[in-house]
Amino acid sequence: MTSEPVRDRREWTRRRFLTAVTASAVPVSLAGCSGSTTATDGAAPATPGASASPSAQSTAPSSRPTGPHPLYIGTYTSAEGGGDGIRVATYDAQTGGIKGGQTITGVADPSYLAAHPDGRTLYAVNERTEGTVTAVRLSDHRVLGTRSTGGAAPCHLSVHPSGRWLLSADYGSGSVAVHPIDGSGALGERTDRVVHDSPAPGPGQEGPHAHQIVTSPDGGHVLAVDLGTDTVYTYRLDEAKGTLTEVSRARTRPGAGPRHLTFHPEGRHAYLANELDNTVVVCGYDPGSGRLTPGEPQSTGTGSGTNYPAQLLVTADGSYAYLANRGHDSLTRYAVEAGGARLKLLDTVPVGGDFPRQIAFSPDGTLLFASLQRSNAVSVFHVNRESGGLRRAGEPFASPVAVCALPL
Repeated sequence: MTSEPVRDRREWTRRRFLTAVTASAVPVSLAGCSGSTTATDGAAPATPGASASPSAQSTAPSSRPTGPHPLYIGTYTSAEGGGDGIRVATYDAQTGGIKGGQTITGVADPSYLAAHPDGRTLYAVNERTEGTVTAVRLSDHRVLGTRSTGGAAPCHLSVHPSGRWLLSADYGSGSVAVHPIDGSGALGERTDRVVHDSPAPGPGQEGPHAHQIVTSPDGGHVLAVDLGTDTVYTYRLDEAKGTLTEVSRARTRPGAGPRHLTFHPEGRHAYLANELDNTVVVCGYDPGSGRLTPGEPQSTGTGSGTNYPAQLLVTADGSYAYLANRGHDSLTRYAVEAGGARLKLLDTVPVGGDFPRQIAFSPDGTLLFASLQRSNAVSVFHVNRESGGLRRAGEPFASPVAVCALPL
């Protein structure tokens, strides 16, 4: 059976209901990241020399590089007007300008990307009903192979800091999976898969929807964010066997729809973007037990209109946080206070397009890239280290159905 792309959660829910009633075939559209109440992308992608754990979402304090640097852009290959695979572009680290390049073909619906810590291999989810993940060697863009996640509609993946395990989250089936990574960067057969079969789904949800899986900054725990059950699950990863053991759960308020979690650099606090109730939450985090303790919901600064928060980033020095808003089409800027324990809303900045699905820092933290899914473009902003202010770096770069931009 040919897998189909996943783009609209409401269609996924409707078809799942019809399947239960009429015993019809597998739905053509699942859900994930693109619908108005969708959910995909989690933590910012890893960069060479850094893991794809939440700490890799922070900017790295280093001297500003010069010359062109690679930028990989994920898309939906099966969407109308979508791309042909993973687009390879370059960006100027000084100006933020992007130039187009070739395309890595043979990778279906690569809606989220992450790099190995050694910078030699790129990984992509294949967001289809029969979920898979793909490895690509960056030196020559050769596809190293594709492996099944055992679930449906994978929407996020990350590399464990050890570089030996790939972690992925299947939105459609509400499950997370582990694959081994060999010395060449290629993937082995899945070593574990866990389905979030409890607690019961939240209001308006027909089942679990795993949206993100990341490793804590200390490397001791793996956390999975599930929009369908309003829960963040904490696991320990057996680094010899590649298996997950649940150790803790953190519940959000019913119907919040948690989507994306990112950690403060000191590792004692994390910030959770709730897609469905348009809030953010500061969470306490205990590295010893892996226990996450959510605080009270806070405003995204987007007013009373329809808005679906997508992704959070935190600067490497822990001073500022940024939230991508789909609907309001802006980036919310927060000051991080009290050693990470508080977020102070500063302002919102227009993102320059429609539906900013994912955001990522350049390795040195001076640029912020925003994937504008419905505008078929990528916006770039200069980041002021002192004030956290954002300044647009020219006009957005056109790219078909841009859903993930990974600057290396």
